[in-house]
Amino acid sequence: MDEQVQGADTPIDLGKLTEAYIKLRDARATLKKQYENEDKGLEEQMDLIQAELLDKCSAMNADSIRTPHGTIIRSIKSRYWTNDWDSMYQVIKEHDAFGLLEKRLHQTNMKQFLEENPDILPHGLNVENAYTVVVRRAKEK
Repeated sequence: MDEQVQGADTPIDLGKLTEAYIKLRDARATLKKQYENEDKGLEEQMDLIQAELLDKCSAMNADSIRTPHGTIIRSIKSRYWTNDWDSMYQVIKEHDAFGLLEKRLHQTNMKQFLEENPDILPHGLNVENAYTVVVRRAKEK
């Protein structure tokens, strides 16, 4: 038996709303999977062409090559990470280099910190709470 809630003028059938929600979620998942599969194929093709372009730039010892369809630019992309966070934190602290860190809070750790320290509320901390709804599919019979 479907639950009904009386609205302003008409009853709302919660069973139908749940069914519609699940159908929409499934349709989105299908579209997302199709997109990801097609995008992966395109990305693989682009990777092959990029490797060839890098080889040509290297062979020509060129950092840029102009063509009738666009300019190829070869550059170095650097990425940094650490395997020793204790040492990294020490360097950041010693050199007042907090700009080396990204400015965001770890949501789960912040929630846990506030629960464990209810008397501590850092100045400038903003908190947004909102109700959410989770819809679980009924088990197939």
